[in-house]
Amino acid sequence: MYHINEFKKLSGVSVRTLRFYDKIGLLKPVSKTEGGHRLYSNNELKKLQQIQFLKTIGFQLSEIKIMLESEEWDWSNSLMKQLSYVISEKDRLSKIELSLRELINGIAIDGEEFRIKKIMDLYNNKDSKEVLKYNRNELNVKNTEVLGKLPKMASSDPDSLEWIALVGQLKKYMHLGYSNSRIQNIIERMDVKKGEDFNDEDAFLDKLWDIRMSPEESKKYNLYPMDQEILNFLEKAYIHYLDNKS
Repeated sequence: MYHINEFKKLSGVSVRTLRFYDKIGLLKPVSKTEGGHRLYSNNELKKLQQIQFLKTIGFQLSEIKIMLESEEWDWSNSLMKQLSYVISEKDRLSKIELSLRELINGIAIDGEEFRIKKIMDLYNNKDSKEVLKYNRNELNVKNTEVLGKLPKMASSDPDSLEWIALVGQLKKYMHLGYSNSRIQNIIERMDVKKGEDFNDEDAFLDKLWDIRMSPEESKKYNLYPMDQEILNFLEKAYIHYLDNKS
């Protein structure tokens, strides 16, 4: 026999939990000492291991109690239902993960201006549209593979994160003015990266910029909402960069 404190050490389950399991009839002690302390045997230890395993794979205590008490329990059906539940939870959590990544990357762009209202607006306005999920011809795309290189706010790929970081830096240092060397260095990196990712797609990039500069079109094409101020600043900074480059 194991005193409850010994049983706790063997099982790794707290005394408080063991008392709760006793209270709900999930795991009863074999007996009690004269002082009222619970006593357990190896059979209870094995049962506790089963309880902990079933908890690990997602079953509720109320379900586990029935499962272990019933000799006619349909284990195959029960496990299949649990698998379906886990798969649905996995899909739900994956969507939450994407939302969290988008919100984190939104903070990288918007900084201190990214408040709870924008978080809620982004989350509540989500739908099943993909970015630029429209007729490719109207976007003037030569090679549709470049669409996969567009920065995605919910992505963790290095290219997307670099674009997001560059825009975030641009906004952070806007107060320096579009002709400032720091701003121009950011623009230069953007221009180099544009060539790396979207070589020979000038018509597409022009069309994309027109969409981006229109709040209505940006929403239609499911682009991340950016302040018009930063877009206007980016345009001026890029024009200044091109003028000094030539």
